[in-house]
This record gives sequence, C-alpha cells and structure tokens, in this order.
Amino acid sequence: MSVAPEEFTRTMARVPGPVVVVTTVDRTGRRWGFTASSFSSLSIAPPLVLVCLGKSASTHAAFASADYFMINVLAEGQADIARRFACSGADRFAAGDTLPMELGLPGVPDAAARVACSMDRVVDGGDHSVLIGRVEAAFAGEDAPLVYCDRSFQRPEALEVAR
Repeated sequence: MSVAPEEFTRTMARVPGPVVVVTTVDRTGRRWGFTASSFSSLSIAPPLVLVCLGKSASTHAAFASADYFMINVLAEGQADIARRFACSGADRFAAGDTLPMELGLPGVPDAAARVACSMDRVVDGGDHSVLIGRVEAAFAGEDAPLVYCDRSFQRPEALEVAR
C-alpha cells in the first residue's frame, strides 16, 4: 500500500527546510537558477551536498549538464528572492541581486551561506533529479537563514545563529 500523493505532500509541508536559490552558468554564459527547499549535506569526506530539482523544471537540462553550481542559503528577509527564482518564465536575475561569487558563479552576497560545488553526479529520484555536488568553496554569513514550513517562509523563534 502506498500513501496518496496529496497526503504525502501535506505531510511533507510540515517538515521545515532551508530556502535555497541554486545557480549555474552554462557553456554559452547564460545564467540559470531555481528555488529549492530540499538541500542537505551528504558527506564530510569527501565534502558533498545534495539538492533536488524537478525533472519538469525549465532549468532541469541546464543543471543536469552543469559542471558547477552554487547553493545560496537565503537569509531571513530574502523571501522576495526565493519567490522570484521560483517563478517560471521570469527573468530571475533582472533585480541585480546576484553577483559573481565563489568560482565565479552567481551568488547572493548577503546570503546566510553559500556553497559552491562541482557536479559530482546526478541521481534519479522519481520525478526529481538529485544533484550531488562536491563542495569546492563555502561561505557562512552572519544572518539567520530563511526557512520554509507549512507553505510559508518562516524564521523559528528559538533559532539562534551560533558564532
């Protein structure tokens, strides 16, 4: 017996996740990006992270063939960036709030964290692809991260950013 898709979706909406904007530049110099909340560390040795991308996304082909990508963990107050990078058909880079950062990839300068990766592999994950990145550079900012839970952007009250 399998859980109904709507019950699974409703249940998973209760699980808080970080809000990230993932960016890359293709071989022609075109910038690509998408918003995700399915980001996690995978391994310390070697340093690996993963982020999931829907196979039906307009950005899927660009990321599935990318050599490098950047994961920008958005800070509280950056929900507008998350919304823009989640919109299909919009020029996600038009606001000018991404700049070349680690490895020359488009990054959000005041993100809570940035992780620049070389593509280790792309793994099938049902209707999503799992992008596994080997961490080449990392940056930890000062601001608290933006979190997505119950279909809204949040900052848990008890969250303390350790220094």
